[in-house]
Order: sequence, then C-alpha cells, then structure tokens
Amino acid sequence: MPTITENIPHLSGVDQKSGPKARPATSLFEFRRPVKRGTKLWLGLSAWILFLLSWHLLAKSSLTPGALLPTPWTVMTALFDLIAERGFGWDIWKSVLRILVSFLIALAIALPLGILMGTFPVVESFLNPLVSPFRYLPAPSFVPLLLMWLGTGDGQKIALLVLGVVWFLVTLLMDNTKAVRSEIVECSRTLGATRGNVLWRVILPAALPGYVDTARQMLAVSWTYLVIAEIVAATDGIGAMMMRAKRFVRVEDILAGILVIGILGLVFDLLFRLLHRLWFRYLH
Repeated sequence: MPTITENIPHLSGVDQKSGPKARPATSLFEFRRPVKRGTKLWLGLSAWILFLLSWHLLAKSSLTPGALLPTPWTVMTALFDLIAERGFGWDIWKSVLRILVSFLIALAIALPLGILMGTFPVVESFLNPLVSPFRYLPAPSFVPLLLMWLGTGDGQKIALLVLGVVWFLVTLLMDNTKAVRSEIVECSRTLGATRGNVLWRVILPAALPGYVDTARQMLAVSWTYLVIAEIVAATDGIGAMMMRAKRFVRVEDILAGILVIGILGLVFDLLFRLLHRLWFRYLH
C-alpha cells in the first residue's frame, strides 16, 4: 500500500524513517545562502570590472561616435582636470552643502509629523489625506513657482530639494513609528508612564534604528534631484558645471559630474551604514 508521502509530489523525496534528505549546499544560488565577506568583495569588484570593460569596448567600437561616448580613462582625466584646473572642488562643496541643508530641513519637518502620525491615529487621520497626494506631485513642476517666489538663489534650489523628499519622509517615518510593538507601549502605560514618557523614552528609542535607515535611503533620492535643482539659473554646483559642459559638447565633463554624484552618494550611504552599526550594535 503506498504511503501518504508517495502520493504527494513535493513530499516524495522524504525518507519515512530518517526524515527529509539533506541536500548539500554546493551551488552559489542556494536560497538565502549567506555570502562570505571575501566573496562579496570579489563579486562587487568583478561587476565593476565588467562594467568598465564593457564601457571601454563600446566607446572604442564603431557603434558610437568617440565625441559622444568617451572612454573611462578620458572621463577620469577630465575629472582630474576639472578639480585641479577649473575649480570643480568648489562646485562639489556647494552641491554637498545644498544637499545637507535641504535634507536637514526636510528631516526637521518630517520627523515630528511622522512620529505624531505613527503614534496617534487621530493625527494620521487628519494629516494623511493632505500628505499622501503630495507624494505623487513631481518636484520639478514647482520650479516655475519657486523661481517666482524665491528667485534664482540658493533658496530656490534648497526648497526644490526639500520638496523632493519631505513627503516621502513623512510617510516612511510614520511607518517606522507604527512598527514599534504595541505590547511595549501597553506595558509602559500599565507601569504608569505618561504619554510624554511613552513617546520620548519608549517609542522614539525603539523606532530610532528605522529612522536612521529611512534617512539613508531618502538621502539617495535627494541626490537624484540635485542636477534638476542646479540646472536653472545656477552659477555653481555640479549641475551648473554639467550645463556649462553641455554648451561646449564636453561629454567627458558631463560624465565626470555624474560619476562624482554617484561617488558622493555612495560615501554618504556608507557613512549612514557605519553610524547605524555604531549606534545600534545590538542589531548587528
């Protein structure tokens, strides 16, 4: 008489006496199999080598004109020349400063709202219908208004960068606050904690790791709006340099600017990861 497992296809490989047959993990593509640190390093390095090699071969081929797609070495040479000879270091500093100031302003607006909306459903019911639609409005569409209201200075650029991330920050920080286990809140209230104590000594510390991780992710989004903020009536910044290069068809300068934005974004991402490890060792 056939056994139950023989009649069920996905259990037919189960040994009735010794249980499921162990399969040796010999493939790199095993589900959820951890990757060693050294393997991660080599895989990442291999991806970059493959990317740069493909870029070089494409630039040297007859498929693309050399003036429109320079080689990686040409771009690196242009980047060195921009920094050493044409004051690109000042443009980089101005862009970083705009990113930091605008992101701190966005955090100062979004963090209190996110905490209150995630803690008190009545606040969420009041504010969420207003906040949610703004997430779907493209920030560049505000450029004409910001130019009329704030002029062409740094205020307009910083305001655009704030609008690009603040609405998403509010929603994500609210979700981080909601993720705090209700049992912790109820326990603290049972022990006599006031609303203020629960908010500042229970909810905020419990949600803080999520806040830091959300800030890391949204800072990357802020970098994507940088060029848009700096291409309109800007005299300095990475985006302004790229627009000047466009006038003279210096594609290598444009690619150098894109490369710098990517490197800066990666550096800030690594800094956030390091802070997360230092502040929340118990999670790692």
